Amino acid sequence: MSNLGLVNKGNTAFVIIDVQERLMPVIDAEDVVLENANRLIEGSQILGVPLLVTEQYPKGLGHTSAEVNLPEGQEVVEKACFSCVGSDEFNQKLNALNVENLVIAGVEAHICVLKTALDALGAGYKVHVVADAVSSRKQYSKDIALERMRQSGAFVVTTEMILFQLMDAAGSDEFKQISKLIK
Repeated sequence: MSNLGLVNKGNTAFVIIDVQERLMPVIDAEDVVLENANRLIEGSQILGVPLLVTEQYPKGLGHTSAEVNLPEGQEVVEKACFSCVGSDEFNQKLNALNVENLVIAGVEAHICVLKTALDALGAGYKVHVVADAVSSRKQYSKDIALERMRQSGAFVVTTEMILFQLMDAAGSDEFKQISKLIK
């Protein structure tokens, strides 16, 4: 059977990587990344999908941007390694979720997002990289990173695509809330 990249709420986690205060001002399309990261975060709450958030070397890059609407009580994994999968704390939290799909957003696409995606693929996860919720300092770095992840087996999706893929039909309260969130 081919890998169609199907996701459902019970086998998926969202990962928001390094959307930090000192890094975001130099990121290409910063406003789009922040807007869609927030949509994913709110969507995770509406759909009951687990959320993992990381910060790369917060002493130097600061903490998660104040423009990111983290849920109250959201734990953040601090890391020094580029790949989230290289962090023992991240792996403990991820393993406890018992999921097979990771929906990845954040920065920088060609460094931490790429390394995380490749390591997660290597660990057997199905990876869905949210193209309109990742970026780098330079557009071409993002473009090449998305292509590199696709070459390695990651699915490249959009915010709206992944949120609607996690629902089965229209008409539910979740559907109405997600539809409002996307508009």
